[in-house]
Amino acid sequence: MDCSENATMESPEYVRLSLAAAMTLGFKSGLFYRDAQLHCMNLLLTYESGCAACCAYCGLAGRGKTDDRGKRFIRVQWPAYHLDRIIDAISESREAVKRVCISMITRNRAAKDTKDICAHVRSQLDIPVSLLVSPTVLGPNDLLDFRRAGADKIGVAIDLATPLLFDKYRGSGVKGPHQWEIYWDCLSRAIDIFGKDNAGVHLMVGMGETEKEMCATIQKVSDMGGRTHLFSFFPESNSMMADHRRPALPRYRRIQLARHIIDAGYGHEEEFSYHDNGRIRDLGLTQKACSEIIDSGEPFQTSGCEGEDGQVACNRPFANSRPGPHLRNYPFAPSDEDMDLIRRQIGF
Repeated sequence: MDCSENATMESPEYVRLSLAAAMTLGFKSGLFYRDAQLHCMNLLLTYESGCAACCAYCGLAGRGKTDDRGKRFIRVQWPAYHLDRIIDAISESREAVKRVCISMITRNRAAKDTKDICAHVRSQLDIPVSLLVSPTVLGPNDLLDFRRAGADKIGVAIDLATPLLFDKYRGSGVKGPHQWEIYWDCLSRAIDIFGKDNAGVHLMVGMGETEKEMCATIQKVSDMGGRTHLFSFFPESNSMMADHRRPALPRYRRIQLARHIIDAGYGHEEEFSYHDNGRIRDLGLTQKACSEIIDSGEPFQTSGCEGEDGQVACNRPFANSRPGPHLRNYPFAPSDEDMDLIRRQIGF
């Protein structure tokens, strides 16, 4: 049963699943392009009143009709299901499902509901649980409470690479509630509480930042002890940025490579060099070392929280690009044919 059948289905009893997650659990029919597999079940909190934020690029922003809010997000529908039904289905698919991620939206009750959902999932399933939090509505003890509820990783969707862009698209520029400093303070506290590499940020390429600005922000996160999960902007049809252009693939490829070099410890942003317009010129490595990193294919796979096997579980198949030959984030290891295309796309 999805939320279109009953508008009062709300968290914590109900959550939304991405279409990919619903397919993985057998709730929806369909096939994945190139037999991709999703290993992380993304549970999105849902309320009849929607999200109180106004982020210009987000399909959840509380500007549309109430009965449309939350039903389409990141290109696809997010049907709602009873939490216990989801838990039962995950239990039956435990070998394929390696992690659960609970995503807050901006509502005052969301922190308590997130704790309750996390604790309930952990009481029923022996599975790691990540939380994607909304710092704007968190109290001083909520991060500690999340850890006590059983979460092992925290994500903070800062999204924008600079304070000016953050304010333009998430803060005063759209009359939204979010503040740059609060998000970064939350990240810092999450790293202190959950430990190095157990907290990180979402950053989105293509919002007006230069490659240099994005690389500097990725390095800042790494220096704090966090990780970056990288996204390419995709225009949401029901958002204020529905007509905004996606970043060029060569640009995204260069930043993917830079992120991998930083987060894997192969180099530091201070060693990079840039053209006058902020485009990456050189990543501070020998040509041989850079080629070996590119040839591994790892920089171009989805960056996300790992499962118990140490491999990325939150691989989000086709979350920020349509299925086809020009994937932005690969949810599997790129093939030799993919790598030939990627090498041409990087533009070095």
